[in-house]
Amino acid sequence: MHPAVNRNLFFVKEHVGMFKASNNFDILDPESGEEILHCREPNLGAFSKLFRFTDYKRMTPFDVHITTPDGQPVVRASRGVTFFRSRVNVFDEHDTPIGGFMQKMLSIGGAFTVTDTSDQPLFKLKGKWTSWSFRFLSMDESEEFASVSKKWSGMGRELFTSADNYMLQINDNVPPDHPTRLLILASVMCIDFVLKE
Repeated sequence: MHPAVNRNLFFVKEHVGMFKASNNFDILDPESGEEILHCREPNLGAFSKLFRFTDYKRMTPFDVHITTPDGQPVVRASRGVTFFRSRVNVFDEHDTPIGGFMQKMLSIGGAFTVTDTSDQPLFKLKGKWTSWSFRFLSMDESEEFASVSKKWSGMGRELFTSADNYMLQINDNVPPDHPTRLLILASVMCIDFVLKE
């Protein structure tokens, strides 16, 4: 696992553009502003690009690659065409499956369950997509592993210059080099695709 994933704070900045089919993000250190990771869709096909500009955008497939700025793979999340519930598969830097997540039906505010490679639930994401506030919780909701918010009062708060930026905070109870970190990072990069488009 790349050392960048072992940090606890990630500032996520979306690339903004009027005619932008793909969702591209830069992930920065909120204290220094240094780019630590990139999130890109390098293999977006012509068919998907076309439908990204229609009401069917949320149904289109995606293959999101998170890499270091020099192109080293870190984690990848992939989904085919979907009509009802999204099922996203997550792969590590060696392209080995490590789990995935599935959108919950009829959830208020947006939610999905994060699973292992056997589709056994590990934890869940719950939130309010209208305010971009999300929490990664144990299945019984007794423990929080990470949170996502557009509000931040610590270092780097001056980076919040538009509605397209947000902060991911992974809690100390998630050990370094644990696959949960990759699953959380991949999930956050896909919230836009799965819940918000």
